[in-house]
Amino acid sequence: MYLIKSPLLLKWYYPSLLWNKSRTEKVIYLTFDDGPIPNVTDFVLKTLKAFNAKATFFCIGDNIVKHPEVYACVINDGHAIGNHTFNHLKGWKTDDETYIENALMCQQLTRTALFRPPYGRIKKSQISNLRSQIPDLKIIMWDVLSGDFDTNLSAEKCYQNVIKNTENGSIVVFHDSLKAFDRLEYTLPRVLKYFTDKGFTFSAL
Repeated sequence: MYLIKSPLLLKWYYPSLLWNKSRTEKVIYLTFDDGPIPNVTDFVLKTLKAFNAKATFFCIGDNIVKHPEVYACVINDGHAIGNHTFNHLKGWKTDDETYIENALMCQQLTRTALFRPPYGRIKKSQISNLRSQIPDLKIIMWDVLSGDFDTNLSAEKCYQNVIKNTENGSIVVFHDSLKAFDRLEYTLPRVLKYFTDKGFTFSAL
């Protein structure tokens, strides 16, 4: 069970996290979680470049170590990098010490002020601990979840999830992962075309 549009209750409970940007400008913030990996991340980069779009990649440290050449391509193309922990840990089910240590392992590789908790699950104590270790840290959530990770979801439904819920300042979640690729490959170019035709631009966080 997951919600495409982030509920107001969650935004109220975690007011210090970033859920969306300014609603006054026609800018969309595409984000990609769980990479970098060959082929899938390469496809994302090629598709973004075709639309002159910038995005933010929340990278798993273990994947950076395994695929440094793909990671270098993300940076060289001018996209923003975010920390997504080293091993994709779920904060609610992980003790604070292990979680912070794992996030800091990824931080040594990414050197970024952006962090997204895997699954969007993080305890307030983990937020506090992370910020004490990385004072300028911005924890990035989202207001639109594409659902591309859902293998029961059709590619067309994934596309509709995004175009029906995205608005000015939306932070949209995709995944540059093998699991998501069937839906991502269909949805991403169509989303970029749909919103470009409507006068939107795509920026990194």
